[in-house]
Amino acid sequence: MTVRKTAPDSQFAYVVVASRRARQLMAGAPPLLENPKSRQPTRVAQQELKKGLLEFEIPSEPGEEQEEE
Repeated sequence: MTVRKTAPDSQFAYVVVASRRARQLMAGAPPLLENPKSRQPTRVAQQELKKGLLEFEIPSEPGEEQEEE
């Protein structure tokens, strides 16, 4: 798996990461932005993702060699 901080390449991955972060915000997690433009958790999650404030992992595709840590 690769840990990334830039927005995902695919729209599906972007939606998955943003929705997971929005759920965290709805559960009471503080926003990573000092002054979010919106108070809606989905909008805040999108802003955080676009600014590179979120870390997420992209799983390896089947058939790719796994790096040993």
